[in-house]
Amino acid sequence: MTTRINLMNDYNLVAHERVLDSLQESLAVRFEGYGADAETARAKAALSERIQCPQAAVHFLVGGTQVNLTAISAFLRPHEAVIAPHTAHIATHETGAIEACGHKVLVHESPHGKLGPNEVIASVKQHTDEHMVKPRLVYLSQTTEYGTLYSQAELRALRAVCDEHDLLLYIDGARLAYALGSPHSDLTLPLLAELADAFYLGGTKNGLLFGEALVICNPSLQADFRHLIKQRGGLLAKGFLLGIQFNAFLKDDLYLELAATANALAAKLDGGLKALGYDFALQTETNQVFVIVDNAALPKLHEHLMFEEWQQLSSEQTTIRFVTTWKTTESDIQTVLDLMRPPAAPLASD
Repeated sequence: MTTRINLMNDYNLVAHERVLDSLQESLAVRFEGYGADAETARAKAALSERIQCPQAAVHFLVGGTQVNLTAISAFLRPHEAVIAPHTAHIATHETGAIEACGHKVLVHESPHGKLGPNEVIASVKQHTDEHMVKPRLVYLSQTTEYGTLYSQAELRALRAVCDEHDLLLYIDGARLAYALGSPHSDLTLPLLAELADAFYLGGTKNGLLFGEALVICNPSLQADFRHLIKQRGGLLAKGFLLGIQFNAFLKDDLYLELAATANALAAKLDGGLKALGYDFALQTETNQVFVIVDNAALPKLHEHLMFEEWQQLSSEQTTIRFVTTWKTTESDIQTVLDLMRPPAAPLASD
């Protein structure tokens, strides 16, 4: 049986070799528990150095849903709500975790997965008194769930609106490294720390076994946060496993190297498909490629490739999503292009 090329997501691999090597090298070491170890302290210091925000607090957790749930439920009072794009992970793929804690998610139709100042203002104006929830936090993802990016100007505009209406700005960074490693992005970690009240740098979708680094930039949100992590089941007894991994992740900027590799291969796939005449649902800016295919082609593609059927557009066409990783190869990309070449299309030159 031929092994299918896996372009389903960016978390289908165990971990990058340098991460596994760092764990292997630590097998004989005995660590303090619950993240009170030297490796975790070193990883926090390394990330703090990169974000250039001395007042920030760094916490390592296992996964994105856990980070979002722990952070947002900690930052909000019981009657306060989240403003988010309709594509937001917290509104679509986290089993209602935020709302299960009593915080309504106010969603807005958002082109390309991006929330704008007008949507934020609309939410504030629609919730006027004590008979309604009170908008308090703006949630966005960088990259978005569609692989698109917020520019520095867009984030500054959202920050200004948040300041005007006393709102917190929280950035889901499950795929943040892909944004930082994209040639389409003008954002840096220090700029994110300047603009956001809190954000996280995801590792699960970029080469770690598991792990996300939550950065709380706003000192008023930091009190007792380890208590809240523990209460939500996120304080690992073997917290040093996160510290070891993040040290490897940050060393020599491995997190950017892995993301840039995936982005470059996605760009190659995008360019090759455009040359073959395909249309796209969204511009490819990071490691997610949303291409429109004829439904008749899907069985053949599924036979050789693993991918997600993102949205059925009609009885004739569907948008599918390809996701590249640091382990995707040039050969994988060429195989996809060969499979998707229309019968009359010329062979691609080397």
